[in-house]
Amino acid sequence: MKKPYEIIDSQVAFKGKVIDVKLDTISLPDGNTAKREVVLRGDATAVVPIDKDGNVVLVEQYRHPALSMALEIPAGMLEEGEDPKKCAIRELEEETSLIAKSITHMTTMYPAIGICTEKIHIYLAKDLEQGNFNFDDDEFIEVKKIPLEEAINMIYTGQIIDSKTIVGLLACKKYL
Repeated sequence: MKKPYEIIDSQVAFKGKVIDVKLDTISLPDGNTAKREVVLRGDATAVVPIDKDGNVVLVEQYRHPALSMALEIPAGMLEEGEDPKKCAIRELEEETSLIAKSITHMTTMYPAIGICTEKIHIYLAKDLEQGNFNFDDDEFIEVKKIPLEEAINMIYTGQIIDSKTIVGLLACKKYL
């Protein structure tokens, strides 16, 4: 007898630039099988930068799936073999031009655990210094500073809707 939730068959259904999609057939505890679609995506980091005045530094950019602009904490994909903390440091400077003297891991989350393999490692960045912007060719980002409490309130008013940003901002309450 097969163990529950064992993968019986797996087929790649789509190969893309940023994601792949596979279709798995898995065994269930009752002996039946089920199909599961899985989005394969690499891991990422996200950073909650807090300046000396208690402001969180957010980036605003267009997010096509939402068909709107979104306020988010800086974030990006890990490069092959890259340490998540190093990625967080790199992404912070690339998107905000800031360098953190202090960076602390707060949590790791799955933003869409029901369908996607991606994990996001979330960091708190403090003691910020000026560095250099280095946007990707397809990034058009506006940097905004907002008092942390105001940003947290923006979660409850629907102005901040991005899951990693919500988790990161709320995690700050414990770490600050």
